[in-house]
Amino acid sequence: MTSPDVYLSAVVPAFNEAQRIANTLKRLRDYLAASCFCYEILVVLDGPADSTRDVVRSLSAEIHHVRIIDRVVNRGKGFTVKEGMLAARGQIRLFCDADNSTDIAHFDRMKPLFDRGCDLVIASRSPKDAPGAEQAVPQASYKRVIGAIGNRIVQRLAVPGIWDTQCGFKAFRAEAAERIFSQTTIDGWGFDIEVLALARALNYKIGVIPARWINDDRSHVKLPDYLRVLSDTIAVHRNLLAGKYQLGFKDKRES
Repeated sequence: MTSPDVYLSAVVPAFNEAQRIANTLKRLRDYLAASCFCYEILVVLDGPADSTRDVVRSLSAEIHHVRIIDRVVNRGKGFTVKEGMLAARGQIRLFCDADNSTDIAHFDRMKPLFDRGCDLVIASRSPKDAPGAEQAVPQASYKRVIGAIGNRIVQRLAVPGIWDTQCGFKAFRAEAAERIFSQTTIDGWGFDIEVLALARALNYKIGVIPARWINDDRSHVKLPDYLRVLSDTIAVHRNLLAGKYQLGFKDKRES
């Protein structure tokens, strides 16, 4: 449910993030406390097996406007982001990674695009999407190669024209968030593809900003996950062809 008192919800999905999430939450606090709008920070715990839960609870006592969704069972990033986006109360709902690989200050570039009518705004690490985008600290070369090959398949089957579907920094108007995430079916890493495919199918206006992205070698994304993302892409393609999503009617907008 949207609250008129909350402009921005920052949703942070967290699995085993005990070593990284404290710095991220403090960075969110510093940026949002200096902003001119009302906000909330919503941490969604994805059944962590380390001390993430204790770290977040301890910080919530000193950081204002923090809410916690504490789930015992691990379900995956896609399920966790969906849970947070549907529970958020902000007029704009942003999800960002627990390692702060895309700094919250990127929202400075997103807000003007929302003011100009975008329904969702995504950050991209590819200059093909947005000039100036960069991986300031890049992934391992094999991950970049696999990602580039995978993106060709993603564009062909589900999300044409977007060169970086996987950057974990995306924001949505409340109506778009609720309409999209209420229909998502992918619990794992491929959820971004389903989200963007649905946004396109619903004719939402998508804005793109350049990301200055910093890789963290402690990433939870492993080599087999790339294959699962391709499997998820095929599933999204089939769902679209089979009419499994409730698309309804919406005026066509250019993205």
